[in-house]
Amino acid sequence: MKIEHQAAFSLGASDLEPGLFFETAASRLAAGGRAVSYFAVPEAGAWRLVMAVAFDREGRLEAYSTRAEGPFRALTPAFPQLHLFEREIYEQSGLKPEGHPWLKPVRFNTAGAVPGVADYFAVHGSQVHEVAVGPVHAGVIEPGHFRFQCHGEKVFHLEIMLGYQHRGLEKRFIGGPGARCLRYAETLAGDTSAGHAWAYCGAVEALAGVNVPPRAQALRGLLLELERLANHTGDLGALAGDVAYLPTSSFCGRLRGDLLNMTALVCGNRFGRNMFKPGGVSFDLDPALIKELKLRLEAAYRDVQNAVSLLWETASVRDRFEGTGVVPKEAAEGLGLVGPAARASGVGLDTRRNFPSEPYQGFTLGVSGSGDVYSRAYVRWLEIQKSAELVTGWLDALPEGPSETECGALKPESAAVSLVEGWRGQICHVALTDASGVFRHYKITDPSFHNWQGLALALRNGEISDFPLCNKSFNLSYCGRDL
Repeated sequence: MKIEHQAAFSLGASDLEPGLFFETAASRLAAGGRAVSYFAVPEAGAWRLVMAVAFDREGRLEAYSTRAEGPFRALTPAFPQLHLFEREIYEQSGLKPEGHPWLKPVRFNTAGAVPGVADYFAVHGSQVHEVAVGPVHAGVIEPGHFRFQCHGEKVFHLEIMLGYQHRGLEKRFIGGPGARCLRYAETLAGDTSAGHAWAYCGAVEALAGVNVPPRAQALRGLLLELERLANHTGDLGALAGDVAYLPTSSFCGRLRGDLLNMTALVCGNRFGRNMFKPGGVSFDLDPALIKELKLRLEAAYRDVQNAVSLLWETASVRDRFEGTGVVPKEAAEGLGLVGPAARASGVGLDTRRNFPSEPYQGFTLGVSGSGDVYSRAYVRWLEIQKSAELVTGWLDALPEGPSETECGALKPESAAVSLVEGWRGQICHVALTDASGVFRHYKITDPSFHNWQGLALALRNGEISDFPLCNKSFNLSYCGRDL
């Protein structure tokens, strides 16, 4: 059935006979659809498979479901974008996707599973060697294992193993909504607090039939774009650091803090926590605060522009960025990449444009690239410019009216899909309610879930010394993927 994003629908209306479900899913994906979510829901001694497919050019979603009691047809061989979804379904439900090329663990959350203990891909041949990195790293980062199959410095294949810190967050939402659910959303990927909080609120509001006031929508947009500004600025500084270009690295590290402090000025928290709530926002802006934010943004943007422009003007930086870690457009589309990583490969996907809602009506941002590190860096700079423009516009013309409205009971026996363009890419939350109107199932897809395989592909036929640079050009979340 066809649905709008951030809108409720009846799961029963999407129910199909199993054969028709897989034929429909395959035909819709072949017609240009992109799976934003695919999961299994326990149901009366069996399971229900649910798939949400986005048609980005048309700006619409379709949802299909079917009852499953045993093995089912794997679609991964024809549509690689589903490989991780189907592995996850197998791990969580025991339903085997027959024909899937490799059902490796996703998060090691089944009984008897030991984190990191799994089969690994191996390349055999004269002088081929293996380099294993992690899961414990020499920095304050989360665990992830990277295994390189190399010939000399050349990388034939990179295999990424995550799932070492699975927290079981999706199950924590069952029985909600409630205050804790919002806290889980804000902290499931800490650097994307605004993005996930908005996605959660969108799902609740869709199920409650609530229209959020325009002023609250603009304030939400303000926090989301400040989050994007801070993270993209920090990433450009980190990329500069990876090629030992200290001027941009040093300045952007400080400027990221200035942008985070703007968020703290609004709601008291540098990551935007406590700002979002179903029905609106918890904090408003008065004229004095608006004036202060505009002054701070103007100063920070000017400094970011000066620091980042050095990257494009410095030959040694361009030499390291250009042609490194290329992900072709066809591969990006096949893997279902999202966000700046997709746009840098020429894939025109941006939830703010493809699925416009307040305050993003009329949003435009044309980006393309050759899929290399340079493109992934430059897309971030384009987005910094756009985010600064959006925030300035909202501060200049903040809609009048209330900043919240009452959010009542949720519609029973229903489902909602909520899409938000986080700074890493599209975030998807799917909420299902039971007969009493509380969550019986909750499914989260962070953009990193789609994009880690893109990093693996970026290293293919490159040099192992390019890994830190490629890794930072994606800057993916471990916890957002591991949940």
